[in-house]
Amino acid sequence: MAPVVPRSGDAVFANVERVNAELFTLTYGAIVRQLLTDLEEVEEVNKQLDQMGYNIGVRLIDEFLAKSNISRCVDFKETAEVIAKVGFKMFLGVTATVTNWDVEGTSCSLVLEDNPLVEFVELPDTCQGLYYCNILSGVIRGALEMVSMKTEVTWVRDMLHGDDAYELRVKLIKQVPEEYPYKDDE
Repeated sequence: MAPVVPRSGDAVFANVERVNAELFTLTYGAIVRQLLTDLEEVEEVNKQLDQMGYNIGVRLIDEFLAKSNISRCVDFKETAEVIAKVGFKMFLGVTATVTNWDVEGTSCSLVLEDNPLVEFVELPDTCQGLYYCNILSGVIRGALEMVSMKTEVTWVRDMLHGDDAYELRVKLIKQVPEEYPYKDDE
């Protein structure tokens, strides 16, 4: 029997059930708009989007691992590449570039040239502090926490704020050792 080979982002994307991109984009926009109305403070909306993303990421990692045939990554660098090339492609239909590694190999940037969440979006002057796609930072943080990596994910650049790309900074805070809920020897 041949070993299971990890699938590329394009191969996984081709076989994943999809929803209409415009429907997804407009629904996400409605959620952000409602949060702005309910919470009134842009910083509170940023926190809420991050928390929503975290909750999604905690659950999304199971689907990712099941459908991508990815085995355990050997280090944080490989993990970042898998997120950029397979994860983003699988769930958003785009890929990211991994750049700006620090010397220790514990911090990098994920740069998106294209972001399907921001179609039809223009931020008004009253929302300039809003990280519209902050849900993505939460998704990454939540998914990585489920595979024993405590991370900090922040936005560095955002095209909605006039930058030339979307850039997320991902910093590995610590590798959490796996804990098993019971002991076999008892």
